[in-house]
Amino acid sequence: MNPHATLSVVRCLIRDTFRQSLGSGVFWLMLAFILAGATLCLCTQVVNVADEPGYLDFAFGAVKVSLDGGIAAAVRELEGFLLGWIADGLGLILALMFTAGFLPSFLDGASAPVLLAKPIPRWRLLLGKCFGVFVFVAVQDALLLGGTWLALGMRTGVWDVRYLLCLPLLLVHFAVYFSFSAMLATATRSTTACVFGSILFFLLCWGMNFGRHAFFAAPELGAAARGLGHTVEWTYWILPKPLDWHLVLVGSLQPDYRLSPLIDPHLLAERGVWRPAASLLASCACAAMLLASAAYDFVTAEY
Repeated sequence: MNPHATLSVVRCLIRDTFRQSLGSGVFWLMLAFILAGATLCLCTQVVNVADEPGYLDFAFGAVKVSLDGGIAAAVRELEGFLLGWIADGLGLILALMFTAGFLPSFLDGASAPVLLAKPIPRWRLLLGKCFGVFVFVAVQDALLLGGTWLALGMRTGVWDVRYLLCLPLLLVHFAVYFSFSAMLATATRSTTACVFGSILFFLLCWGMNFGRHAFFAAPELGAAARGLGHTVEWTYWILPKPLDWHLVLVGSLQPDYRLSPLIDPHLLAERGVWRPAASLLASCACAAMLLASAAYDFVTAEY
């Protein structure tokens, strides 16, 4: 199959994904989430307090960021919160839930034979559909980051482009967990399995990632679990690492960021167990293996 034909198929699959999102209402649900985030940012205000530095008020008082370090530092901290907990936390889970039905319906026994009748390798069809989902989520993530960045800039006068430059990391992180959803889709062709399976996998990886860092950060934990070090370390490197993505994303805006006194990247780095570049690459390698497994299941499936 020549490259032009491949590109034509990919374009068709991308259009099909957007039509599917509009038909199912997923596009509008995600857009509503984006508009809610941008509206909250548009309502952000600087509150001055007599004889005190004041604070940045977000979400009608739900989040208050001190102005001790100045307005620019406060905005970066707020953007770190939006990036780490809203976009890469709640937003990632919602994206996995909302896109979980795209592949099962694509692989359904009623529609798949029509696609398989075309002279296109099955693995290209699957990867093309996955790419269509990535493009859809990329548009939504771009709208979320762009909308909140624009709203905060209008309200505070701070325009930090580093916030926007985190978009590729945000998208790749979604792709890591969507690859597990793709594997479930080819194995079960069930939207329910993809929804709950991908979210449980994300939570499992988060718990393992947190536990590993706590294991090495707290000597008393290491002493209590003597002999488990190799098991913990191997599991850490095999599974994706959502906490590490969180630390890298927020740390790109706040170099001194730490999740807690226990989960401190600087402390972990001093002990030689914090290698963010290797961690993110290992997560991507896991995603590639999951996609390869999904492609193999699809290629060998009978319709």
